[in-house]
Amino acid sequence: MPSHLNGSITQGKTTVKVATIAGYDAPITITERDLPELKNDCVLVKVHAASLNPIDNILRSGVFHDAMPLSFPFVMGFDVSGEIVEIGKDVRCFKLGDAVFARLKQEDAGALAQYARVGESELALKPTNLSHAKAATVPLAGLTAWQALVTKGLLQKGEKVLIHAGSGGVGTLAIQIAKHLGAHVATTVSEGNMDLVKSLGADQVINYKNQSFEDEVSDLDLVLDMLGGDTLNRSFPTLKKGGRIISIKGEDTDGLAQKHGVHFEMLWMKPDGAMLAKLAKLIEQGIIRPVIDSTYAMHDTAAAYGHLADGHAVGKIVVCPID
Repeated sequence: MPSHLNGSITQGKTTVKVATIAGYDAPITITERDLPELKNDCVLVKVHAASLNPIDNILRSGVFHDAMPLSFPFVMGFDVSGEIVEIGKDVRCFKLGDAVFARLKQEDAGALAQYARVGESELALKPTNLSHAKAATVPLAGLTAWQALVTKGLLQKGEKVLIHAGSGGVGTLAIQIAKHLGAHVATTVSEGNMDLVKSLGADQVINYKNQSFEDEVSDLDLVLDMLGGDTLNRSFPTLKKGGRIISIKGEDTDGLAQKHGVHFEMLWMKPDGAMLAKLAKLIEQGIIRPVIDSTYAMHDTAAAYGHLADGHAVGKIVVCPID
């Protein structure tokens, strides 16, 4: 155990509480494991909050067993906000006591724990105007939105974008980023979330329960798809020639991009501390604000994931505090 962690931080313990699964589709349980082993290019973070993402349940199901296999017992969670308590010898840009947030890379997964190991390249300083609970909602969703709209989608001022599932974790941030970039933003939500997305900057709000979005929008430059399936397929005709669809959920199995003369790409979000630092600046400037659906205590992590699986969360689900 790192020597400076003795005493008040861990009360002399060499193990920490974690939320784990013992196998695919296994229940989530709160157990104990050894403190994560520090690596030279990593820091050890005392976790104050973690947030949940749909990918957590997808990985847990085993759907991506071949592409992203899990080693069991597997500690859940990728989004973390907390305080640096140990630093690897090759870390240069952070110091003990820094309040940080990050999207952990696959091999360091384990945000739902008292302590998490985080690579320096994934880290950013926490926005000064956010609590740890709010900061923990940002990394995966914010990086996904930025990489979809900017890195892959090449969204420009004056362009028209449709953001599906605008009230979700990615959607709420994507709306704000797109508005910041000067785009005209349309989004699909249920009636109960229309006021929320308008407050985030949406110019056109489509109630997907009683409106067909393809009847409401046309000549789009970009579509950000979070749903896949039929929603993705119906999105192709809404684009102008040369338009773009970026999806985090589905694939163009029917060759619709070629048929409609548009570009399609499926996004696999990459952890990126420098990009996360840019988002932190936008948050500190009041341009972006995270949306929290609900907060759970660590012992209720299983219930939190059950709520996530229902698919009706508005914004992000947080586990906090972790102690």
